Order: sequence, then structure tokens, then C-alpha cells
Amino acid sequence: MDKLKLKALYTDLRPDLDQVEAELTASVQSDSALLTEASLHLLQAGGKRIRPVFVLLAAKFGEFSIDRIKHVAVPVELIHMASLVHDDVIDDADTRRGRPTVKAEWDNRMAMYTGDFLFSKAIASLSRVESTYAHQLLSDTMVELCLGEIEQVEDKRLYQLTVKEYLKRIRRKTALLISVSCELGALAADVDEKDRIHLRNFGYYVGMSFQIVDDILDIVSTDEMLGKPAGSDLLLGNITLPVVYARDEDGVKELLARIQRGDTTEQTRHELLAALRKSKGLEQAKRVSNLYLEKAMNEIKHLPKSSAKRSLQNIALFMSKRKF
Repeated sequence: MDKLKLKALYTDLRPDLDQVEAELTASVQSDSALLTEASLHLLQAGGKRIRPVFVLLAAKFGEFSIDRIKHVAVPVELIHMASLVHDDVIDDADTRRGRPTVKAEWDNRMAMYTGDFLFSKAIASLSRVESTYAHQLLSDTMVELCLGEIEQVEDKRLYQLTVKEYLKRIRRKTALLISVSCELGALAADVDEKDRIHLRNFGYYVGMSFQIVDDILDIVSTDEMLGKPAGSDLLLGNITLPVVYARDEDGVKELLARIQRGDTTEQTRHELLAALRKSKGLEQAKRVSNLYLEKAMNEIKHLPKSSAKRSLQNIALFMSKRKF
């Protein structure tokens, strides 16, 4: 239901999104039937297409041409998809969005090749955009994304992770790609530089808020709503903001110690979720998420009045209140 509500917020973009979707499907075709099948398996699993939506909406503030803009919207989504495939290998995840992951459907090797294939297709798609800055921006973002993933691996079971370290990690892992989606959309549509900067900042702050909410939902949502076991990230040792704030509370502290010793049973998962749901960590994390949302809204105030501006505001608000 929530996903349907979100899609209703950008109904006006449906014709443009349909073209982006068709271009995504075309872009993952290859001489290898297996590679194409694995890529389509991920693509057809659905998803909110948040990054392409931000590309399209940012471009609405300039000279919008879907024939040009789609070659920016496609690569950011492909990069996002590639990172998910690699994530599932690192986390040994069998399901995503309620469907088997590529690594579960095939194997780790096939998943890694699929992720690499999607990264290369992203670069190929952006090559149609004649902007050195756009290419540099996206390549820098890919590097930062990889660094963020490596940091998460290095920080596993680092139960003394600081708030600053957590924020740095999600900046690289999530916020930068959403920020770049806004900036590239504006760039491809020749949006005024001042407005382009506001859109870039808006995307960054929304991305930070989005990831914190995602980490909250990993604790408060059900397995069915998430399409994967709730709290699975915590059992893997991925420490998130609610845990950082709650880790010294009675109950939580003891359960984290058990996980650190290798106790990752279903019972431990349920006990940890129950303890975190009663902790003060959730409210503190929500406050940080709301602070980033306020910053995003302050950025967007400077943009010209338009239906695109209203859509950005509505989507940002919805993302901060979502339950999936």
C-alpha cells in the first residue's frame, strides 16, 4: 500500500518513467543470455525508482527533454542496482523485496559478475551525455560508494561505532548517489547553477534522512513488510544509528554482547528487536532523520514555484514517514 501511495506522488512522471524503464530493460541486454536473465531478475523485482524520479524532477527546472534525461536516469539506477547485488553477496542475503536475490537464484560468482556488468552498463549509458563534469561526478560517486561499502565491511561488529562514523558511512553508501541524481538531472537540463546547487544539497539531505529511516525500519518493521528478515543487518554486525544510541541500555547491551560472541539464532534476533523497539535509540535516530529532512526542505524553498517543486517536497515528506 505504501509503495502504491509513493507512486501516486509522481503519477505525472509516468510517461517519462515508462521510457526510463524501457531504456533500463534495453541497457541490460547482452550476448550472454544468463547475464541478461540475472540482470532482468533484479530489474523486474521492482523498487521505488527513487533515483530516476529525482533525476526527472530536477530536470523539470530546466530545458526538459526525456530523450536526453533518460541517459542520466538510467545510469544512476544501474549503479544502485549493482550495489544491491554486491551487498547481497557480502551479507549472504537470500531475499530482497520478498524475492530470491541473484546470489540465491544462481550463486555468488554470478552475482558479482552481474554487479560488475551493471556498473559497466551505467558508464556506457552516461557516455551519451556530452559533459566532462557529469562523467567525473558519476565516477567520483562510484568510488565513494565502493569506499562506503568497504567501510561497512571493516566496521562489522564495531559496537563502539560513533555517530560521526555512522553518518560518514551512510553519506557514501546512500546520500551521495541521491544527491548526484538531482545534480545530474539539473545538469542535463541546463538548470541555472544556483538552483542546481540547491537541488544537489536537497538530494544529499534527503538521502541522509532516507537511510536513517531505512535503518529504523530494519528494527520496527515486520519480515513481510521488508521482504527480508527484520534485524538481519544487526545480526550481521552492521551497526546502525538506533543501535549506536541504544547500545548501553540494559537488555540491548547484553544481547549485542551475545551476537558479538557468535550467537545469531532466531531467538536472539527476536529478543534484540524487542529490546531495541523499547529503547530510546529509535526516537533519537528519528530526531536526526528529521533534522536532515528540515535541511532538505530549507534547500528546496529557494527553488522556483512549480509542480516539480511540490513533488519533491511531497516525496521527501513521504520518504521520511514510510513503512517499507
